[in-house]
Amino acid sequence: MSDDLTQDPARRGPLHAEHLTLGAAMTPFAGWSMPLRYTSDLEEHRAVRTAAGLFDLSHMGEIRLTGPAAGAALDRALVGNLSALAVGRARYTMICAPDGGVLDDLVVYRPGADQYLVVANASNVDVVLAALRERCTGPGVEVTDESEATALVAVQGPAAVRVLEPLIADPDERAAVVGLRYYACTFASVGSGADAGGAVRAMVARTGYTGEDGFELYVTADDAPALWRVLLAAGATAGLVPAGLACRDSLRLEAGMPLYGNELDRTTTPYEAGLGRVVKLDKVDADGAPLEFVGRGPLAARAGSEPARVLVGLQGLSRRAARHGYPVVTPGGTVVGEVTSGAPSPTLGHPIAMAYVTPEVSAVGTDLAVDVRGRPEPVRVVDLPFYRRPASA
Repeated sequence: MSDDLTQDPARRGPLHAEHLTLGAAMTPFAGWSMPLRYTSDLEEHRAVRTAAGLFDLSHMGEIRLTGPAAGAALDRALVGNLSALAVGRARYTMICAPDGGVLDDLVVYRPGADQYLVVANASNVDVVLAALRERCTGPGVEVTDESEATALVAVQGPAAVRVLEPLIADPDERAAVVGLRYYACTFASVGSGADAGGAVRAMVARTGYTGEDGFELYVTADDAPALWRVLLAAGATAGLVPAGLACRDSLRLEAGMPLYGNELDRTTTPYEAGLGRVVKLDKVDADGAPLEFVGRGPLAARAGSEPARVLVGLQGLSRRAARHGYPVVTPGGTVVGEVTSGAPSPTLGHPIAMAYVTPEVSAVGTDLAVDVRGRPEPVRVVDLPFYRRPASA
């Protein structure tokens, strides 16, 4: 998913005043004014890895498809097989152009039998909405943009359950939330835990973009400030802190998660990004014939051929970190790729990066270098992700 920090702010989300009260450093983000950090990037990063962080993700786009034909429409519009998604589950997928290039990576929820919620990156909401309205037409399906009316708050980290569980008064809803599988969702009233009358109604999903356990809570924009405050207060004893976009980026990089505009873009296919698993070429229509979803032909051709470039992880062997756009070179100085994301890893203690390189230098263990402002810094190709949370976490 995307964290574009290059655009001028034009909009303030429903939690803008909360961020200012907490002293957040605000930054332009995909047309929004969003918190970059509250204290320090390192403190917030470490809090998410060891306790919990509270994120405002209300800039993301939410597009709802309803009706008996909604699933079939999404099967034609996206690369995944969404009609097969069980009620209460979610799926990571992509929407591609006719030539197979990625328009956006998405998370799609199925909260009801005839309902799907498509969550798009903030910078791509208009593109995704226009594509869905063009592709998902006909009787039995309706496409509605709910982005303005929806807020999204995330609790991420090993203490996430401990923060959220006491805030759900209804025992059945509490059990459902605690027992959620990864990439599943349910509904619950989240409040003081003692009085459900003042609680906020939320769709609670066990999803996230940090590599940690956690929840994402979808609520109305009007309810977002109350939810934010109650989560902050309840999580204080568990070590929860408000966390900004800077640490969200370092967390997702450690977890090897793609960022639209860096690892994914209009010129990249899912196969080059190592995400060919999300493309379901075996989808069939109601008559059992191969389903011709948008981009299927070019993607099928790519699936059977070696890509011109491969996304790899790079471990820095010196102290200087590679950054987006830096050339990747062989020990002899030949350019063989380009860094897409790079930073020092607070968890691992050394620089890490993701990069597209040519196939012949993509094997794990290959020693390369990154041209960091005219100086070659040694790196080694390693497996992605760089970080996996402990099995017991």
